[in-house]
Amino acid sequence: MPWIEANGASLRYELSGSGKNTLVLVHEAGGCIESYDDALPGLEKEFHVLRYDQRGFGFSEKVRELSFETVVTDLVALLDALQITAPVCMAGCAMGADFSVGFAARHPARIAKLALASPYIGSNTARSPHSLERAALVEREGIRAAMKASHDRSYPENLRALDRQRFQRYQARWVCNTPASFSAQARMMHHVDLTPEYAKVQAPTLVIGAAHDTQRPPDVAQRVAKAITGATYMLADTGHFMNVETPQLFADTVLPFFKSK
Repeated sequence: MPWIEANGASLRYELSGSGKNTLVLVHEAGGCIESYDDALPGLEKEFHVLRYDQRGFGFSEKVRELSFETVVTDLVALLDALQITAPVCMAGCAMGADFSVGFAARHPARIAKLALASPYIGSNTARSPHSLERAALVEREGIRAAMKASHDRSYPENLRALDRQRFQRYQARWVCNTPASFSAQARMMHHVDLTPEYAKVQAPTLVIGAAHDTQRPPDVAQRVAKAITGATYMLADTGHFMNVETPQLFADTVLPFFKSK
């Protein structure tokens, strides 16, 4: 997979698939390009798929500080560097949905359709003390110190049981995150409130609530759908990281939406 200089950072990315239109996949907090591996086969039959490691994660350039604007601008710069100028379809899960909303709200002409799995609405300040505590723990003791508690919340046993090896691969990737970048993202999201952004989204949007997501439960996703003009809401039998935990369901859910007229 190649790297490219975009917005002052070295970003790892991959373009695959044979479709005429581009689909951008935005990974979750602590994720990477590989977060979409198991969903990719069905998607790249229909789309030219762009995956990338966000600044600070995977094999992209690591950081000690992050801002939401920087993360969004990174994607703008990546698309420009790759000369992708036509409106794209975009899908993001969990925090990847947050970044997708930020992009769609600020650059509506560049979005054809948008799919959001487990998005959030409202201020993060009230709900982020736990995230900040975890960030401090990670900086003191390393990523592994936070893994069990984090995954007990985000990857429930009923979804682990669907494919034990998939869960083990996820853990093996997750624990390799850099403590500084992981903590920087937590501190960044502490100040983010996307509530005003939803009204700015102009693209046809599918909002997916996850039945087994205790961090961003379905009623939160429903509120997001109501805040986006014309958005469609659906409930899926999945968890916080739909792309990782139920990748085939993710592909089977977003593809009909993106292909519809």
